[in-house]
Amino acid sequence: MDALYRALSDGAGTANGPPHPYGVQCVLQGCAAQGSGGREPGYSGRSPSPGSADAATSLDQEQLATLVGGFRGTALFPIVAVAAFTGARRGEILALLWSDFDPASKSLRIERALEDTKSLGLRIKGPKTERGKRTIALDEGLVALLSAERNKALRPVAGIPAGADANVSLVTLPETSLIFPSPAGGGPRRPRNVTKEFARHAAKIGFPKLRFHDLRGTHETLLLNAGVPVHVVAARCGHDPAVLLRSYARRMRKADSSAAAIIGALSKSVLGNR
Repeated sequence: MDALYRALSDGAGTANGPPHPYGVQCVLQGCAAQGSGGREPGYSGRSPSPGSADAATSLDQEQLATLVGGFRGTALFPIVAVAAFTGARRGEILALLWSDFDPASKSLRIERALEDTKSLGLRIKGPKTERGKRTIALDEGLVALLSAERNKALRPVAGIPAGADANVSLVTLPETSLIFPSPAGGGPRRPRNVTKEFARHAAKIGFPKLRFHDLRGTHETLLLNAGVPVHVVAARCGHDPAVLLRSYARRMRKADSSAAAIIGALSKSVLGNR
């Protein structure tokens, strides 16, 4: 896994072009640092206000590195990594098939989403809009991670016991095989279970009240902060550029308010109450 993190530092792809300087390098510089159970410095832990789903908590690079690193060794680690470094929605990630992943072109195709409704239960549907259908370029680290996951999925298909040394390059998976199936039996995972498990472990490593959806907002914000063009980020995340900019503006206002509170505490210690 350490080799994977070294590979992850090579850079991240964009929706339509070569890697941006943002990459995963700056995000994963502190990935080896695990959460200690206390609140991550600079993280407020405040819940977003109602109706502000896309304007909620956005982590900085160091916080994201700590968060992703804190999931290493858990069953959710590859799901969290894909969410953090592609900006894909939860339902899109859980509906991914192995046929959507192309390691040769270093890309991941988004064509569907998983939803859980009271009337229909779990079902696969198309994305919210035509913008939702997209191909996301992947960095080499994420390609390595997904390739390792696929090799693990291939072993039982080939009848290879765990730990045995074998070549699975000629083994194939059914076209309909999910990348992240339910641990209970190969069907789709329940989205709400992923959300609950994520929130529970995130709180354990110092990020109370952080939501899975905040990984998407963080991905968008870090790319925009790094100067990646709005239309590129919008295409990568399946967003309308205007909606993306409004959400980004709200996140920035929230971040500025947090910065003002921190500076206020510092000034009080120097200037005292006046």
